[in-house]
Amino acid sequence: MKSITSTELQQLMASQKDFQLIDVREPDEHAAFNIGGQLIPLGEISRQVELIDPNKPVVIYCRKGIRSQFAIQKLEDKFPFQNLYNLIGGTEAWKRTFGIV
Repeated sequence: MKSITSTELQQLMASQKDFQLIDVREPDEHAAFNIGGQLIPLGEISRQVELIDPNKPVVIYCRKGIRSQFAIQKLEDKFPFQNLYNLIGGTEAWKRTFGIV
């Protein structure tokens, strides 16, 4: 499974390269704090697969990086995705890296 760190993701965001960012947490978690990702809760990911672009890098995140790993495994098992990246440590790592309390 491909992965990306918070620092690498911030660099990707700053580069303005075309990529997709997906949050697989629940709506209340997304509302409380997010890093700009499109919300597709884990339970909906297979039913909303058409929202995921197969032609550009897609970074998937959650709170700690576990649900996003599960989402990627699920997607890669059922569909021919080769472009999915897990945000290591999720939003918790993002907050630690950038000093967000």
